Amino acid sequence: MKIGVIGAGSWGTALANMLAGKGYPVTLWAYEKDLVERMKMTRENDLFLPGFSLSSNLDFTADLSAAVSGKEMVLLVSPSQVMRLVVQQALEDFNPESLIVSASKGIENGTLLTMSQVLRELLPPSCHQRLAVISGPSFAKEVAAGIPTAVVAAAPQQDIAEQVQNIFTNAAFRVYTNNDILGVELCGALKNVMALAAGVSDGLGFGLNTRAALITRGLAEISRLGLALGAQAATFSGLAGMGDLVLTCTGDLSRNRSVGIALGQGKTLDEILNGMNMVAEGVKTTLSAYQLAAKVGVEVPITEQMYKILYQQKDPRQAVTDLLSRNLKAEGC
Repeated sequence: MKIGVIGAGSWGTALANMLAGKGYPVTLWAYEKDLVERMKMTRENDLFLPGFSLSSNLDFTADLSAAVSGKEMVLLVSPSQVMRLVVQQALEDFNPESLIVSASKGIENGTLLTMSQVLRELLPPSCHQRLAVISGPSFAKEVAAGIPTAVVAAAPQQDIAEQVQNIFTNAAFRVYTNNDILGVELCGALKNVMALAAGVSDGLGFGLNTRAALITRGLAEISRLGLALGAQAATFSGLAGMGDLVLTCTGDLSRNRSVGIALGQGKTLDEILNGMNMVAEGVKTTLSAYQLAAKVGVEVPITEQMYKILYQQKDPRQAVTDLLSRNLKAEGC
């Protein structure tokens, strides 16, 4: 099986290298031409995943058409806000018989669509039955290092989910199947908003009690919005839901948590983002999540406060105060 991986960030590179390590011929596309040339020479992604040797089964290209054409599976790992643009540029190159798997976590600004919904808009109907997503608690560096990891492959058709499961599974990377593609995608996107909030709490100097409360109430918030949109309740307690939420809200490798910490310490968003070479998906997803919740009439207090911190320059400490001073209610509400 020939595989094209679109997006050579840390996650795209880690997945491409893992698949190549299983013996698949993989072509990894990077936007940065200079990075492609360096990876060809050094067999290392020094910009996004330094320190890891890349498989001899892995080829590199800055030619998007070459990465997509003739592939039996295309793995899309572009940042969510550029997914539409990237796919549009390669529309004529997709094989209608190919598996198309999204590993990007976000909700598109403006349209408020998940990545599979964006792909359904762009790709011909003949491709829709072979769409899947892969998500779960999985830092790229740990996957690249072969540390045991478990994730979910989601697709409406069980046979497609199982096919993706078999392609990705190896001795250290275990894949479960799920038919709730919407729920899995919403979990993957919305947990980044909660990771920002957990980081803000840590940056303000609050303790483990506060973080635990944010994770728990964050899961309730994600579930409430997801159920209103038609997702399945069980998804939120699984790897894509609780698993990824805990990892991203507590792990030192979480970019979104790191952004939140810096916000809590008093840095401006522009200062923080200008100092990063990788994307913190939660920043733009917060805007989409806030608007999506308003559209369907779902209360999302943590998301609302993160929106005000990011887009209205609200003081983080005041945001926490406002969360704690909300009207008292039963836990299930």
